[in-house]
Amino acid sequence: MLAGHSWAGTIISEAGNHPTVTALVYVAARAPDAGEDYAALAAKFPTPPANAGLVHHDGYAQLSENAFLSDFAGGVDEARARALYAVQGPIADDLFTGRTTTAAWRDRPCYYSISTQDRTTAPELERFLAERMNATTIEVESSHLAMVTHPETIADLILMATNGTRGPA
Repeated sequence: MLAGHSWAGTIISEAGNHPTVTALVYVAARAPDAGEDYAALAAKFPTPPANAGLVHHDGYAQLSENAFLSDFAGGVDEARARALYAVQGPIADDLFTGRTTTAAWRDRPCYYSISTQDRTTAPELERFLAERMNATTIEVESSHLAMVTHPETIADLILMATNGTRGPA
């Protein structure tokens, strides 16, 4: 079972076809189709506020302090959110333009946690992705970091996927 948050959804979509993978869990995550231009897909949905806080420098980007604390880590205890901000690493500008060659979610049971208060990835986009993959879906009243603000809920979803069930664990 593979679980991915945010951009890691791209990774599990690509790597999830390994024969030992039995299920995929997406937490406010990308889930591109094979060869899909994910940026073009995302552009069909509301632009999340965090995008305005991306600071680009020398081929890398990271969220400004305000965007990280308000948009990415909304609802997280302030001290913890500041600690997470302090260790935020820069991301390569071209990281998000790559395309997957496979979409494991087409062949594996999928589970998706939609963050209804997400200001980093549009909840409408998350709903579209979950529906497109026919995922067992939960909605969590959370910012982008549901696994931090609602760890038991996300753990229950992962256990549901591990057990191969479609209802509450």
